[in-house]
Amino acid sequence: MRPPGRCDVPSARPALPPLLLLLLSPLLLGAPRGVGAGSSVPAELRVRVRLPDGQVTEESLQADSDADSISLELRKPDGTLISFTADFKKDVKIFRALILGELEKGQSQFQGLCFVTRLHHNEIIPSEAMAKLRQKNPRAVRQAEEVRGLEQLHMDIAVNFSQGGLLSPHLHNVCAEATDAIYTRQEDVQFWMERGVDSSVFEALPKEQMELPRCGQVRDRGKPCACRYSLSLAWYPCMLKYCHSRDRPAPYKCGIRSCRKNYSFDFYVPQRQLCLWDEDP
Repeated sequence: MRPPGRCDVPSARPALPPLLLLLLSPLLLGAPRGVGAGSSVPAELRVRVRLPDGQVTEESLQADSDADSISLELRKPDGTLISFTADFKKDVKIFRALILGELEKGQSQFQGLCFVTRLHHNEIIPSEAMAKLRQKNPRAVRQAEEVRGLEQLHMDIAVNFSQGGLLSPHLHNVCAEATDAIYTRQEDVQFWMERGVDSSVFEALPKEQMELPRCGQVRDRGKPCACRYSLSLAWYPCMLKYCHSRDRPAPYKCGIRSCRKNYSFDFYVPQRQLCLWDEDP
């Protein structure tokens, strides 16, 4: 796997008025945001969210009901750009991190990482519901109602970028800055292959990866090691809320429940230089 190339850090999208979670009742909604006659433009919302460290950032959420996908993007205070894509059609979710490099340590301007895992449909609200979210309080800072447990994942398989479109059509765009650093898990590979994904999409990582020391224990920056990267989805709509009314015989969708979830990924890197943030023993 080659080190990521040098290029400019993608800029955040221009700021739009922040948004808010809200009412999904069909009686209160017309067409989903951004969708008009003959249009398939993804609907986008922006919400101010409080990060686990207490700082506030703006988060962009997009929903494409035609493609049946959802994406989330936020920039951390240190400049790292985190994105999450849920592809419901392919049962795939993609985490991407664009990490600012330390030029004085010989790194590129930024380093891209992609982690691809199986999507379970109960993890996040459907794309159609996401596209209908409406702003209610534009000044509010959102904090997740529910904190879901840390998920630790051992990423033991590489994804072949040139064949990645067979796994999800979103992979080429999302992971364009991480072509040599796209990781997944053997258990997820087995699930996708049973659904017809070609084995050429996946590549085995070196067998000795299981025996490598953590990068924080390796002094030589040219040596391979086991890297760990952690990220947080600070606020996302994880469940639909249902309301009851005397005027309706059945419960109806009337809002969302928000969640926060932390992830920790362990994966192989061919050089300690590609994991300078991992200083823990």
